[in-house]
Amino acid sequence: MYLDKFLNYLSFERKYSVHTIYSYDNDIKDFLKFLKNNNTKIDNDLNYSFIRQWIVELSERKILPVTINRKTSSLKSYFNFLVRTGSISKSPLKGHRNLKTNGKLVEPFTEKELDEIFKNFSNYGANDRDKLVIELLYSTGIRREELINIKVSDINFENKLIKIKGKRNKERLVPILPSLKLSIEKHLLKNKSKYLFSSKDGDMISKSTVYRIIKKYFRKVSTKVKLSPHVLRHTFATHLLNNGADINSIKEILGHSSLSSTQIYTKIKMPKIISDYKKSHPREI
Repeated sequence: MYLDKFLNYLSFERKYSVHTIYSYDNDIKDFLKFLKNNNTKIDNDLNYSFIRQWIVELSERKILPVTINRKTSSLKSYFNFLVRTGSISKSPLKGHRNLKTNGKLVEPFTEKELDEIFKNFSNYGANDRDKLVIELLYSTGIRREELINIKVSDINFENKLIKIKGKRNKERLVPILPSLKLSIEKHLLKNKSKYLFSSKDGDMISKSTVYRIIKKYFRKVSTKVKLSPHVLRHTFATHLLNNGADINSIKEILGHSSLSSTQIYTKIKMPKIISDYKKSHPREI
């Protein structure tokens, strides 16, 4: 039911990537196949209990909860589109809660997804601030609260370091890549506030603004259920580990008080800080 129109909407209006649209297409067709097998169609009589049967079937097929959540998220977006176009009166997935997933580690973005973001910023109409927010979060692994509190005076351009005030006001020095240093310098040509990222009144930007920036751009390239600044922190650590960085170095950069907090990214204890960081980060130049 209007699947082609929905996919065209994602492609031409939302500017989603081919990879993302392909995932939406597969997820929704999975549900449409279930409908066909049960002689059912999408209309105003379709209710949530029927969709629950599909979710149960997915679970019986040994599909992971995180993948089921992605599929229901795709379907929810489709239903919302059908409501907006007047095809159905309400979404049968309204009020749906995602399945619980095991473990604390969220699904990180892939290097391919990050490459798509950085290559297509101009196509997405991104401004320098939004680009820098994403670049800084991914290049340093800092928390959202840490990012909005950065002052220009906290940046040591000569040594390529940023002083970060973390939890319980604990300070640490985080290295920055040469490419990130250039992006910050470019940003500061326009920004005259004491904060690196400021609102119109010169105060620090809000947490919700940072969240909206991440969601705005990553939903164009990713079908992951969770799109947030915290996912970029996980992505930073995961990509460094995948490229051979010492877990102790990652611990210091992230500002973890104990190694156990960092070890959630791997079950293998791998065999300092700035050299590992520069050598291992995917966006090192």
